[in-house]
Amino acid sequence: MLYLVPTPLGNLKDITYRAIEILQTVDVILCEDTRTSSKLLNHYNIHKPLSPYHQHNEHKIVQHLAEQMQAGKSFALITDAGTPGISDPAFLLVRECIKQDIKVECLPGATAFVPALVNSGLPTNSFVFEGFLPLKKGRQTKLKQLALEERTFIIYESPMRLVKSLEEFAIYFGGDRQCCVTRELTKMFEENKRGSLKEVADYFKAKTVRGEIVIVVAGKG
Repeated sequence: MLYLVPTPLGNLKDITYRAIEILQTVDVILCEDTRTSSKLLNHYNIHKPLSPYHQHNEHKIVQHLAEQMQAGKSFALITDAGTPGISDPAFLLVRECIKQDIKVECLPGATAFVPALVNSGLPTNSFVFEGFLPLKKGRQTKLKQLALEERTFIIYESPMRLVKSLEEFAIYFGGDRQCCVTRELTKMFEENKRGSLKEVADYFKAKTVRGEIVIVVAGKG
């Protein structure tokens, strides 16, 4: 069987008792980066075989993993932070398990866009999660679509591209469109910067940006 196990975004205490229990009992833990995951697992005294599973090898090993599960092994899939499958690898393995009638169970837990959305002060009754936008091909088309989106929308971004993206959003969506940029979720220096796209772009232009970034933008009024 396959368990999808969310892991903390930053604060190691943000993991459920059940997640720890599952990680202690499976045969193998699949993870993006064994070095990153080892910090969490060692903190909770979890010592299970680790196997790399990431976007560069998932296509090659999905069938092999499914065969091992068919043979009786249980696997847990974790990512560096958050819930597997949300802007992280998981889909291909889940699809293959379903195809082969292997039981899949996803535990509830940390996902970066949820606290960022709720913290933003923007409407939460209906929203769109876009993950990471295309860097080149298809980006302009996507931005034009989002300019017409009436629901709140959520975007992941890297710290080095944050200011450039905010300035680009201001061009397509209007500089006065309201937004909230959340970074370093659950960590000591967590920050939620709210305001217009132009105001927030100017704010981050004047400082060094670090950490994982979630941008929440108001829909077209």
